[in-house]
Amino acid sequence: MELLFILLLALAIDASLGEPARAIHPVVWMGKVTYLWERFAPSGRSGESSARSQLVYGGGMTLLTIAIFTLPVYFLIAYVSQAGTLAYIIVGALLLKPTFSFKELHRAASDIRLLLTRNEIKEARARMPALVSRESQRLEKPALVSATVESVAENICDSFVAPLFYFLCFGVPGAVAYRVVNTLDAMIGYHGKYEYLGKCAARLDDVLNFIPARISGLLLVIAAHLCQKDGRNAWQVMLRDHGKTESPNAGWPMSAVAGALRVRLEKAGCYSLGETNNPLAPQLIASGMNLAVVVALVWVLLCLIVEVTYFVFVA
Repeated sequence: MELLFILLLALAIDASLGEPARAIHPVVWMGKVTYLWERFAPSGRSGESSARSQLVYGGGMTLLTIAIFTLPVYFLIAYVSQAGTLAYIIVGALLLKPTFSFKELHRAASDIRLLLTRNEIKEARARMPALVSRESQRLEKPALVSATVESVAENICDSFVAPLFYFLCFGVPGAVAYRVVNTLDAMIGYHGKYEYLGKCAARLDDVLNFIPARISGLLLVIAAHLCQKDGRNAWQVMLRDHGKTESPNAGWPMSAVAGALRVRLEKAGCYSLGETNNPLAPQLIASGMNLAVVVALVWVLLCLIVEVTYFVFVA
């Protein structure tokens, strides 16, 4: 039952305080550790043997980074659980909170929506790196709207549904381990200089997000019905277009949102989801965030139901 109170307190912290300061934010430190490993990584451009060494190095750094951040959390949680229930709940909530982020996602998307509403395109482009990794300096207003809505959809999985899913399965250490893998994937799971360095992290992220991404897609379909959007179209587009993205997971929530809002979301040269029924106007960002809010509420309710059911019938 303590997990239920840890979750509720962590959610309250996120809603009231948002993100911890960068100096103490675990995700920032995950990034610093990853950058340190990356500095000493072998280059994968000199042939097959070098690519193989990069692949082995990347696998090792992935496992080590998971251990560096997850094992201390595991032992700290085990220790404070002996000190009393209140200490266990407070420490657990403080450790769980940095693994998910909803208030910050809402703020970042709302800031871009406001800038686009004011036609402050340059400022909106400058804010885009907070949400997406794609090059945004040449994107026009409709493309900026699309990128923002896509990011909201993908992040409702990566930054909320998935961390809480692994919290339910494996407690706070499970949520921390997921956040480490997701951070590694965001930093090194890309094509280019370190082609093979991030393959282990990227594949592990794909595995870990397999179930949460599909849960997120289904929740977005439910949210579309609850928000009086096109829930039927959300379901149909999700089933049809989820495989169009390079990621085996990102297409599920993004195509569901495209169907719910009856728009075409696309990344030039990569994918196109949904149909052009409504224009890509800034107010679509607000509609996408409304769907995300409903998803978050429904997912939290389901998590609470699962935890109470487990406590009553199993524990």
